[in-house]
Amino acid sequence: MRRSTPRLAGTALVLVVGLAVAGCSSKSSDGSGSGSSASSTEASAALSIQPLVQIDNKGAEVKVDNSGTPADPAGDPSAKCDPVTIAMAGALTGANAALGINILNGATLAIDAHNAASKDCQVAIKQFDTEGDPQKATQVAPTIVGDASVIGLLGPAFSGETKAVGPVFNQAGLLSLTASATNPGLTTNGWTNFFRGLANDAVQGPSVAAYMVNTLKYTKVCVVQDDSDYGVGLAEQITTGLGDAADSACAAKVKTGDKDFSAAVQLVKGESPDAVFYAGYYAEAAPFASQLKEGGVTATFVSADGSNDPQFVKQAGDAAKGAYLSCPCGPAPDKFASDYQAKFNVAPGVYSVEAYDLTTIMLKGIDSGVKDRAGLVDYVKNYDGDGLARHYKWESTGELASALIWIYQVK
Repeated sequence: MRRSTPRLAGTALVLVVGLAVAGCSSKSSDGSGSGSSASSTEASAALSIQPLVQIDNKGAEVKVDNSGTPADPAGDPSAKCDPVTIAMAGALTGANAALGINILNGATLAIDAHNAASKDCQVAIKQFDTEGDPQKATQVAPTIVGDASVIGLLGPAFSGETKAVGPVFNQAGLLSLTASATNPGLTTNGWTNFFRGLANDAVQGPSVAAYMVNTLKYTKVCVVQDDSDYGVGLAEQITTGLGDAADSACAAKVKTGDKDFSAAVQLVKGESPDAVFYAGYYAEAAPFASQLKEGGVTATFVSADGSNDPQFVKQAGDAAKGAYLSCPCGPAPDKFASDYQAKFNVAPGVYSVEAYDLTTIMLKGIDSGVKDRAGLVDYVKNYDGDGLARHYKWESTGELASALIWIYQVK
C-alpha cells in the first residue's frame, strides 16, 4: 500500500512458518481490536505514529510543497444531477478492517460536505465489505457492477483483491480508483478503467531501502514477507533496493493469519541484523514485532503502509516503540484531522486523506455534468489538480505522474 508529493502497496533461505496514518497524521494507538496484554496496551497508550520526512527514490528528503489549493468536495452549490452512487469496496471487517474503515470514513467526509452544499445534486455511497480477501471480492464484484446507480468505485483496497476482480470492473467500464492498492503489476494488465491514487511499491520499495541504507546506515537487514500479493511485491522491491544490505541468510516467508513467529524470530536472532523489514499487514506485524522483542532481538523493526496504522501500535505495545513505518500517504492537514475526529471520534488513519481526495475528484466529475460510468472514467483520465495529499494527474497506465513516499516513526 503507499504515497505522494503531499501537500498539506540474492538467494534467500525460505522459511515457511505459521502465520494491504493518526493514520496519515500523528497517529494515536486508539481504535478497535484486541491488544496483546493489559501491560502492552498501557505501554502503547503513550506511543503514536509520527511523520518524519518525505523522501525520493534515493532516500533523500523532499520538502513538502504546500503552494497549491486543494479541491473542495463541496464543489458547485448550483450543480444539479440525478441521484447517483459511488461504491466503496474493501476490508470493513476482519483482521485488517481498520485500513478499509479509514478509507470509507475519508470518502464519507467528502460526500457529506458535497451533499450539504449541493442540495440539487445528492450523491450516495454504498459500502461493500470484501474483508480484504480476493475470493470474497469476487463474490461482491458482480453486485457492484450490477447496480446501475453506481457510476464510480473507490477501491478495491488491497492488491490481492484488486488483481482478482480487476477484469470484472474493466469489462463493465466502471471506474476503479484505489486509495491503497500498491502492487506494481496492477497497472500492467491493460485495464482502461483503473487508476492508482498514490505511489506503487516500485516507488516505495527502492525509496525506503535507500533511506535505510543511506540515512539510517543499516548494513544488514532481514526481509520477512507474508504471502499476500502486497507483501510479496513489496519484499521483492525492498530486497532489490537494499542490495548487499539484504541478508539472504535470514530472509523468511510467513503466512497471513498465523500468530506464531518463533521460527522466524530464531532465524533473525541468529543473524544479529541492524533491522528487520516486514512486508505485510498490521495483523501479523504486531505479534511479530512483539515476539522479536520477547525473543531478545534488538534490531529495529521497519515496515510499510500495511502496518502503518494505530492498531499496529495498540497490538504490539512497547515493542512498537522506535519502529519506522513508510507510506505513500502523507500526514493529514490540521483542519481535515479536526473534521475527521469530530465526525468519527477517532483520528484519521492511513489512506483516509487519499480516500477523501479521490472521492472529491469523482464528485467534481459528477458536478461537471458526468452522468455515466464512461464519462467518469474519461473525467479522471484527464484530471489535473491538487488535493490534500498531493497533485493528481495520471499517466496513460493509470499511475500518478508524480508520487513520493513518507517515513514515519513510532514515538
